[in-house]
Parts: sequence; C-alpha cells; structure tokens
Amino acid sequence: MLRTQEADPIMDPKLFSPLYLGDLTLPNRMVMAPLTRNRALPDGDVPHQLNATYYAQRASAGLIISEGTQISPEGKGYIQTPGIYSDAQVTGWKTVTAAVHEAGGRIFAQLWHVGRISHVSLLPDGQAPVAPSPITANSQVFTASGFADVSDPRALETGEIARVVGDYRKAAENAKAAGFDGVEIHAANGYLLDQFLRDGTNKRDDAYGGTAENRTRLLAEVFEAVTDVFPAKRVGVRFSPFSSFNDIADSDPVATFSVAMARANDAGLGYVHLVEGETGGPRDFPPNAIQTLRANFSGAYMANNAYDRQMAIEAVEKGDADLVAFGTLFIANPDLVERFRQDAPLNKPDPDTFYGGDAAGYTDYPKLEEATV
Repeated sequence: MLRTQEADPIMDPKLFSPLYLGDLTLPNRMVMAPLTRNRALPDGDVPHQLNATYYAQRASAGLIISEGTQISPEGKGYIQTPGIYSDAQVTGWKTVTAAVHEAGGRIFAQLWHVGRISHVSLLPDGQAPVAPSPITANSQVFTASGFADVSDPRALETGEIARVVGDYRKAAENAKAAGFDGVEIHAANGYLLDQFLRDGTNKRDDAYGGTAENRTRLLAEVFEAVTDVFPAKRVGVRFSPFSSFNDIADSDPVATFSVAMARANDAGLGYVHLVEGETGGPRDFPPNAIQTLRANFSGAYMANNAYDRQMAIEAVEKGDADLVAFGTLFIANPDLVERFRQDAPLNKPDPDTFYGGDAAGYTDYPKLEEATV
C-alpha cells in the first residue's frame, strides 16, 4: 500500500506558501514592513529612481508595504519622507510601483499622518502640529537641522476632522493612480490615528473622545473612506497596542484595541498588522492579549516584532500568524525570502545608514550569490 506523504513543515514550511487577499495572491507570507528611510527628494518629498531600485530589489517578498507616506503637508514629521498628495509625488511613486511589478512583486502604500509628532519647521507656514488634544509629546523628530524636540500641538476642531478623512481618501485615490496594489492605514507608533485611539493622548469631549467607541470613530471613518477607493481586502491597518513609542499610552490597551480590531472587521479589511510589544523593542505584552485581540478580527493576521526565521516558521505553522513582517532584516537582505528558504547566512544591517543618505546602506547590500562570490 502506498502512503500519501504529508508536507513536512521543516522541509516545506507554510511560511513560503501563498496567501490570498481577495483577488490578490501573495506567493509567500513574508512581508517587507514599512521602513522610514528619509531618501525622498528634498524638494517636494518626491520618490525617485533610487527608491525604485531599492523596492524592486526586495520584490520577492510576498508583499512590500511602503515606508510611511504622508497624506498631506500637515501630516509630515521628518525630513525627506515621501508624500502621496502632489502630482509630482504620484509620478514618482509610479516609477517605484512599475519597478516592483516588473520584478514580479506586489506593493501597498502606507498612508501616514504623524499628528503631534512633528515640528513647526516641517509644516506649511510654520504652523503647529495637529492632535486630538493639545498635549505635547516627549519625543523628537528629524529636521533639516538635526534632531529636535517636537513642537507643541493644537487640537483639531471637530469641524476639521472631515477634512482629515478627505485627505486619507485623496491619498488612497493617488495611491491607486500611482499603481499601488493596495494600502495600509498607519494607526500605530504614536501617530495621529493612534493618538485618537489612546486615552492618554485623547482628552476630547466631543464625538471623537471619551469611550473607546468614540475614540475609534475617526479610524472607522478613515476605513470607510479608503475602502470606497480600494476593495476592502486590498486595505490593511497597522496597530501597536502595547508600544509606548512616541510617548503614547492607554489605560487599557486590550479593551481599546479590541474595539479597534472590531472596527477593522466591520470594514472587511484584508489584514491587521500588529506590532507585538514595544516598537523595535521587547516583545512585552499581557498573557493571551494577542489571542484576545485576534478574536475580534476574521481577516488575515500579520505579526511583527523581532521575528527570526524559526519564529516565523513556527508562528505560521501553528496558526499564530498568517503573515509575518520583517523590518531591518529586509533592509540588509534584499533576497530575504530566498535566504530563509535556504536557511542561508544573513547580511548584517548598518544602523548608521538607516535614515537619510544615498545608495550606501540602501541599495548596495549584496544578494546571496553576490555575497558568496
């Protein structure tokens, strides 16, 4: 009698199997995480050929999520981060998406508004950053003069919130025009949407403050606007419930983000992307917290934070994640998928070249065959 041989998770890990986001097929479950690199053109924050080369080199990822891309001039928090609100920026992003697609990849734009994490020197006419409440963060941003403390923010008026939602809608429209396959809404790491979600930064007494239902209202309105542009399965959202990055805090993150996850589920989003613990730091969160949050969302779950090859393989095999996002490993290893398949040695990332600069530490990391030679 012949026996049917089942797939061996060691020899044939599910991490390298396809996953479907609606009608979009991801050939593997390794995602290039959004990574701020500060290499847009200084005049107009426009993506250019160097960026196209960088992303195309990493097109073997199941999905690339672009670096945070500000939805408006008001949404900018660091020098030379790309935007998605001007015609020149859309044209620049077309160069990037065309290069990724030609290399066989898929790429989503991460839609970003920094809120209070900004500086008057970065904003139109030196205006104050905006936030849910006028609470200054104990944080710094990168300006033309180097690192600087963030500026004091002002609270958005209730009547202004529709404009912000409109900026997200227009950014999604521009992302579609630029050739992106979908978008990820950045609601993590202490930026604007995260500021609205958390009770430590949201002290409003209108319909956007108070209860968790109210604090997630702006998020839900952004979901509605963006899914009017892209099919819901082509839209994801990033949360960081247990991170204090950018001086963010909440008295009960499991309760708050259970509501936020339910909002994502109601909107029919394709995936939720979760930073598991501190952003770029320890994997520290309450027992069973991830499972509690996941119970509120039926779409794909993307895990992120300090995963290595073995952790990622085990997480997907066990059903603890559908997708795993990698940050610095993709910076240093453009062919990370193939290196993981072979369990091959990895290039070491150079933190000195993470933010700003030229091709050095950006497009010059060798592929496996080059490193071997």
